[in-house]
Amino acid sequence: MADWLNLAMLVCAILGAMAFGILAAYAVLRLIFSMLRPQPQPVTVKPQTEPASAS
Repeated sequence: MADWLNLAMLVCAILGAMAFGILAAYAVLRLIFSMLRPQPQPVTVKPQTEPASAS
């Protein structure tokens, strides 16, 4: 019985470590790609002069 419990614990530890590694890699890559994404530049509006109209 103890051998089966040890085997089950080993399998659960392996699966947990793999899941943690995959999720950690996913988080790191999302962070890196969000830093690499180009940031939007503010659009400068050039003021245009209009002739005065006499009405």
